[in-house]
Amino acid sequence: MAAEGCEEMSGNGELEESSAMEASEDPAAPPTEMADLSEENGSPAVAPEVPVAPDPATFSMPPAAEDEEGELPADFERLWKAAHDNPQDFTGWTDLLQYCEQEGHVTASRRALEAFLVRYPLCYGYWKKYADLERRAGYNNKAEEVCVQGLQVIPLSVDLWIHYINLLLGTLDMNLPESPTRIRSVFEDAVLAAGLDFHSDRLWDLYVEWEKEQGNMKNATSVLDRVLKVPTQLYNTHYEKFKEHLNGHEPKEVLSTEEYEELRALCRQSQKAERAEQAQEEEEERPPGEEEPATPEGTDTEELMQKIREQVLIHRDKVYQDNEGEVRKRWHFEDAIKRPYFHVKPLDRLQLRSWHTYLDWETAQLNKDTKDPQDPQQDPNQAATEVSEVTAQPQEESEDAPVTHDDYRVRILYERCLIACALYEEFWIRYTQYLEVQSVDEARAVFKRACEVHLMYKPNIHMQWATFEERHGDLTEARRVLEALEKTLPGLAVVRLRRAALERRAGQLDQSEALLQEAVAESKEKPTLHAFYSIKLARLLLKLGRNPSRARRVLQEALEISPDNDKLHLNLLELEVSGDPWASTEAVQECVTRALAAPLAPHTKILFSQRGLQFAEDYSNSIQSVLSVYEEHQKLLRELGGTKRGAENGDEDPEKLSKSEDGSAVAVSAQVPPTMPHVPITTPPPPVMGTDASSQAAYGGYSSWYQQPQYGSYGYQNTWNYNQGYYPPS
Repeated sequence: MAAEGCEEMSGNGELEESSAMEASEDPAAPPTEMADLSEENGSPAVAPEVPVAPDPATFSMPPAAEDEEGELPADFERLWKAAHDNPQDFTGWTDLLQYCEQEGHVTASRRALEAFLVRYPLCYGYWKKYADLERRAGYNNKAEEVCVQGLQVIPLSVDLWIHYINLLLGTLDMNLPESPTRIRSVFEDAVLAAGLDFHSDRLWDLYVEWEKEQGNMKNATSVLDRVLKVPTQLYNTHYEKFKEHLNGHEPKEVLSTEEYEELRALCRQSQKAERAEQAQEEEEERPPGEEEPATPEGTDTEELMQKIREQVLIHRDKVYQDNEGEVRKRWHFEDAIKRPYFHVKPLDRLQLRSWHTYLDWETAQLNKDTKDPQDPQQDPNQAATEVSEVTAQPQEESEDAPVTHDDYRVRILYERCLIACALYEEFWIRYTQYLEVQSVDEARAVFKRACEVHLMYKPNIHMQWATFEERHGDLTEARRVLEALEKTLPGLAVVRLRRAALERRAGQLDQSEALLQEAVAESKEKPTLHAFYSIKLARLLLKLGRNPSRARRVLQEALEISPDNDKLHLNLLELEVSGDPWASTEAVQECVTRALAAPLAPHTKILFSQRGLQFAEDYSNSIQSVLSVYEEHQKLLRELGGTKRGAENGDEDPEKLSKSEDGSAVAVSAQVPPTMPHVPITTPPPPVMGTDASSQAAYGGYSSWYQQPQYGSYGYQNTWNYNQGYYPPS
């Protein structure tokens, strides 16, 4: 089983004692190196054509059965509160479930299991526990409903299918004519959903044995024929069981009428030819006058039956050899997967790489078969007919059917992967990218399952989902996804920016502005975050709203809260510089004066002074005003000390000046390569407001900023490369 040998409760709800009990039910493993692999795997919800995931919106627990138990156990409320206060703490949930199980309280156990399975629906062992709980309480119908709910979520769970079938076998009246029909229907659903899984052997074996118990030897043969085409871990044992089945009964009892009659006619013809040749030889040796002994016409001798068996095995041996080749291709991939079941414990890198490699290979096989359908080593019609033979489901052929048998196998592997790797965004995103080419609805269903069930607190995949919906024109759904994410993870700046950008691209500039204004208003208690949103809002008002006065007011109000934020000073200065130079001279100098009076680092003040000096040089109407600004700049350099003055003249290594006088780190000097030549004083600096770092980076390039403690850095580049004095020293 999935967690056999573990002393603690596994992620699937199996305890050590239950694992040992179930291990005895497993068929004997063949003498191979893969005998120790787990039997429990993956999770697609399978339709007749392709595996399709269940819709989380339709997932609901069965209604609780009524019971007459009194108060809840003493420690239940304490453990319940601990689990709900921190729903991501898996240990808290298992402690609650173990306590309820030990107390034997049905109401408490039911309540805990319902809440847990909504949160962790891939733990198949707990679905089994829940069904057993209802069955022991006498609610067989509720137990069946629990199994059905679990199989909607994890239909690749061989263990849960077997548990469901055993439940039906133990509760249905098999004397009723409809009971065998229902059991057979469930078996067909099971092999359709999980029959192609590499570890589905026990399910197939149970199906064969049940048909034999019902006396339907031909049905048992049909099931064995189907599993012989499926590459499974115990593929060789199925062939041995087929031989035993064939040799233990008359061919007429186990073969279909068509196959039996065809082989019987072929073998009789062959036998007749052999007898004619033998009779000719015996006639030459027979004494004169003695007649040939009569053989009754139409009599099936034991020799004929043996020939029929030989012909049956000749055909099946070819199928077995082909299937063995498929198993051999997948063997080392399966051997590398050590934990095919769900658990909250992280997988190591080797396991993640093994899944990626397996998916790469299976997808490559699909592409190879697509490019070379007329493989001389394979019947061209074999791949197209194999899945229908395995599942025994009548399907109409279609020339434009998007899903082939090999694609079905790729999807099964993805779904298996999404059980073991359910908490890893990369595999969900990879699956959506694979499906999107074929069906947007299927890709959307995978996004929905990932974001609403398994990865509710992972922002990246939610934003990928919103981008997916926007790309396909569903702006309403994209808005809903981002709004839901912001409610789940309030205060995450990248989500608010994505919402604002979505509205802007949709032409709703007023709504985009409103979102940023709301963010500015809500972040006043966090000065650095408030400054960040203020800068974003000011840029929107300036660049798209064409309203520099409102943008100026936003920055000025932000400076009242964060006067020591150099980014605010910088953006306000660039706003003034980008305006009409004849009308903004006074505003530029006012910005420089404000920055010099603010509690900024010395090197930052020097940069602002240099910027004001350059603006005066470029746009001033008189040399007197230029010299006045220059004198103020020189005075500032003298006040800040000779070291800073020397650095401005290029006498110091910029790396040595990477820390300010108060020891705080500075990223400005690191922006300039040490080998960069001196920039001529006539070269204007690039404007910040027009070519900021965010416009040069990719749309999603905010991640490094948001990971800073308390949003401590914007990551904007230094825009002025002054490594020398503006004028020669006076």
